Amino acid sequence: MVNIKKNNLSAFLVFFILIVGFFLRIYRVSDVLGFYYDQGRDALVIWDFLYEGKLFLIGPTTGIAGIFRGPFYYYLIAPFYFLGGGDPIWPAIFLALLSVASFLILFYLASLSQGKTTGIFAILIASFSFYIVMASRWLSNPTPMLFLSMCLVWLMYLIIMGRSKAWVGVAFVLGLSLFHFGSSGEVFYFPAVGLFAIWQRKKFPDMKIFLISFFAFFASFAPLILFDIKHDGILRNNIYKFFVEEKSFRGLTRYIFETRSRFLFDAFFNKIFHWRRDYENLSIVVIILYFFLNLKDFWKNLMLRICIILLSFAVVGFYFFQGNYGNVYDYYLTGYYLIFILLFSFVIGHIWEKSIPGKAFVLVFFYLFFVNNVPVIWSKINDQVDGPQSVALKNEMRAVSWVYKDSALRNDGKFNLDVYVPPVIPYAYDYLFRWCPKSSRCVGDDRIGVLIKERTNLLYTIYEVDPPHPERLEAWLERQESVGVVEEEVRFGGITVQRRTRYN
Repeated sequence: MVNIKKNNLSAFLVFFILIVGFFLRIYRVSDVLGFYYDQGRDALVIWDFLYEGKLFLIGPTTGIAGIFRGPFYYYLIAPFYFLGGGDPIWPAIFLALLSVASFLILFYLASLSQGKTTGIFAILIASFSFYIVMASRWLSNPTPMLFLSMCLVWLMYLIIMGRSKAWVGVAFVLGLSLFHFGSSGEVFYFPAVGLFAIWQRKKFPDMKIFLISFFAFFASFAPLILFDIKHDGILRNNIYKFFVEEKSFRGLTRYIFETRSRFLFDAFFNKIFHWRRDYENLSIVVIILYFFLNLKDFWKNLMLRICIILLSFAVVGFYFFQGNYGNVYDYYLTGYYLIFILLFSFVIGHIWEKSIPGKAFVLVFFYLFFVNNVPVIWSKINDQVDGPQSVALKNEMRAVSWVYKDSALRNDGKFNLDVYVPPVIPYAYDYLFRWCPKSSRCVGDDRIGVLIKERTNLLYTIYEVDPPHPERLEAWLERQESVGVVEEEVRFGGITVQRRTRYN
């Protein structure tokens, strides 16, 4: 009876944490969703696929010239664009739900190897970490890596447990991670899984499972192969140029070692504390020391060993990766966020179990964690996006709606449009002006104008603030002054809309 009550309490607590975590990821998503260059570009491709039947073999760009991801991200979110009639909040909610599903796997993995207390610690951190919340609310291809990373750890653990068919899943997840959803850090999954295969060589699959695994891996990047063949080896050539000619992996220098060390430390530990002062830094130091002092015991835990292998290759790999002009960004490690939280939760769970002082330390840690993260999460998701530099879906749609409704009152309602956004290409507005006339959420039932390509006297200019490069915006506005006179101007946060009449 005691065990039943205890299990029911644990189940209720897990359910409650996940529900609150999901709420934090979808609350006011229709207002504060970031819908910019990448999101507009992706939405346009999916719109052309759904409504014009244009198929595609590649997905989003990697940020490296001439190298593209595969199309699975587009296929993943396309059904939700369709169900929502083109509304971006539908795929955003789906990605949030997928992220919460990854927390359920996180709980299972932590509980499986060190008990439900560690599992609850893990999902508390994942659900209420500011940066994990923001990563889950990001309508972008790295977001599914939260889910895929947990699938990878689970599948590797199944192999250890003798489930040889899990090799098929590992192969497919590797392909999806590197070629479709990953940002760059997922390339280090491969040497990590290679070492894992050596470790588990006695459980290497038979020929049948090996061939199926190879086919699963091959199927994951088959669209890219077809694209590459169709375009005379453009991907192969650019990949060769990036890795070989540009020497993306190089020897360490003192400067690189110091900057990468700071980057990696911040990239992982800001998932625990949004900002760090003396108490936060002290708690991290205690946890790190405890981990290394008990590393021999932790290494005996097979789940933890998987995490250590995966994280070690990522850390070492990023010391030597110096491509992309030396730029590395936090989201490159999206596929490692939850793996790190899983490892971190093992450590604090171990501290909790050892002694009364250990329990006191963990309680203090979680007090610091919640005080550090929850207020900034609540502030962020309650942003009214009406500040002078605020740009989000809410005020973008208000700007687009204003143009459509205002143009209906002018002559025949036909108008031209010119848009300035950093970084120059206004994919977000290209999509919103295509979708909004078909959405009652955007323009309501009012009569609206018609955007045309042919030159007309009625011109609307939209521009967003550009704090990093105000000179670019000033030059653009100066050019607009020679095109037409401003008759009316309205502002929606960091977005300005002008109605102009062209000069004859």
